[in-house]
Amino acid sequence: MKRKSEVILLSAATLFIWLLAGYVLHKYEYLTAFSDIDNIAGMIPVAMVITAALGITVILWKKQTKQNIPMTSATALFVILSVVLFHKALQVNWWTYKTAPNDTQAKPNLTEYAPFSETSKTAKLEEESDLRLIEDLPVLDGATALYPVYAAFAEAAYDKNVFLPDDVLCTNTQNAYEAIMSLERDIIFVAGPSDQQIAEAKAVGADLRFTPIGHEAFVFIVGKKNPINDITYQQIRNIYSGKTAYWRTLGWPDGSKIIAFQRPEGSGSQTGLQKIMGELPIQVPQPLPDESLIGTNSLMKQVSVEWQGVQPAIGYSYRYYATVMYANPEAKLLKVNGIEPSAENIQNGSYPFAGDFYAVTNGEPEGNTKLLINWILSQQGQKIIEKTGYIPLITTEKNTSK
Repeated sequence: MKRKSEVILLSAATLFIWLLAGYVLHKYEYLTAFSDIDNIAGMIPVAMVITAALGITVILWKKQTKQNIPMTSATALFVILSVVLFHKALQVNWWTYKTAPNDTQAKPNLTEYAPFSETSKTAKLEEESDLRLIEDLPVLDGATALYPVYAAFAEAAYDKNVFLPDDVLCTNTQNAYEAIMSLERDIIFVAGPSDQQIAEAKAVGADLRFTPIGHEAFVFIVGKKNPINDITYQQIRNIYSGKTAYWRTLGWPDGSKIIAFQRPEGSGSQTGLQKIMGELPIQVPQPLPDESLIGTNSLMKQVSVEWQGVQPAIGYSYRYYATVMYANPEAKLLKVNGIEPSAENIQNGSYPFAGDFYAVTNGEPEGNTKLLINWILSQQGQKIIEKTGYIPLITTEKNTSK
């Protein structure tokens, strides 16, 4: 028979184990989202936490004899497996084959926005630019979605006679960050960095300076035939953490299983999703019901794919890219928490995923780089941002006259 002091100690240990189990389930939102878990894979982490807590409780309280060694060993094995495999379960990472996102996808035709081309679609000022750079032109690079705006900056502020095509590049977000860290670019135009990009900058001693130059919104996209028009912040987190896998949980009984497309690690839009998810692990891309659904591997096209008579996909991007630069007429933007990603709601900050995009330099900007950034923040630079289709930081004369 156990002594009173031993019972008290075991009771305290047991209480601690179950409080720890509750903390883990709360941290990863399994308690708050329990009623929205609609699939076995989404329930496995809960089962693992309970199994581990229950197993440890049994080991603590079971009298240890030679006869109990096999049972105790088996229980300990279950506990160890639950702990070791828990992170894998959080990411719903059970598949030997997954459809991994990559950058080999159809993209918009960037030549349509090339500076100084006769057919360029870049936004243009109605008056002469206050800034004219005739030498030492800053080399620009950045995200695909921001190319039209920084190409327009160059066309407005650079002297055509000294401009070279290599002065304005578009190598995508990840490559642009690498280039600014190695001082191969003077300015890059991007959304905020991922944790990995911050760590890489620190590792190489890069002093990245972020100057906000405009507003943009991170948006979620589905096919037009999808009857869901509004999604909540929590529902997004449930989908991309693997808790919710069926549209019926969101109010569409005939929607079948959700196909949640993702973008490659390091891309601007994937960083946007990571910021929304925070410390909550993102599920790995799940196997598609049919490989033909990959199509051109463009997320903007994938969101409108049809499978068994419905459009079951969801994806994400930035508003300008999704509505102007590479719009899909068969797709629509979702409201988030009842608020649509309109220019007004982005400007006033009521849309939940409104944020800034940046001009990034390696170190304090100097010379023509500083002149260009200061001009971008002026009325003329902000007017180009607005005419391109983004939301300016300041009220421009165009807005004032409305």
